[in-house]
Amino acid sequence: MRNLLLIAHNLRSCHNVGSLLRTADGLGISKVYLTGYTPYPAIKNDPRLPHVAQKLHKQIQKTALGAEQTVDWTHSEDIDVILAELKSKNFEIIALEQAKNSTQIDRWIPSSHTALVLGRETEGIEREVLMQCDKTIEIPMFGEKESFNVVQAGAMALFYSRFAK
Repeated sequence: MRNLLLIAHNLRSCHNVGSLLRTADGLGISKVYLTGYTPYPAIKNDPRLPHVAQKLHKQIQKTALGAEQTVDWTHSEDIDVILAELKSKNFEIIALEQAKNSTQIDRWIPSSHTALVLGRETEGIEREVLMQCDKTIEIPMFGEKESFNVVQAGAMALFYSRFAK
């Protein structure tokens, strides 16, 4: 079975974070990294002001439905440190992004150690982060809209990663 990790970088929505944690729980994702300014659940000795930490926690909890307690997650402001650490452990870093050099998801074969990077809800993954990824994949669109919500796209890619041959 593949070792799958999720990196949610610079997301703004607490509801998206909660939904991703719930998705990670359902798909057996080994660990979730919440990086950059992505909101995260309250932690022991939280460095944030107590009222800020509690407000964000309640919003995340609303969609996570307890997954914030069952999923192994961590927060780091510096994604570069996380990417370097994962590369040193032979993880393939995969960006989910629409880009010129991206591979259609159905043509991608996940490795045994895969870390999927999701980026900002509207602007996507920053160029500096994309340059550190081993590969960029995208989900084809068939309707009028240009992209999926970050949670739906992440869920599709994680599901595909889990069961691709």
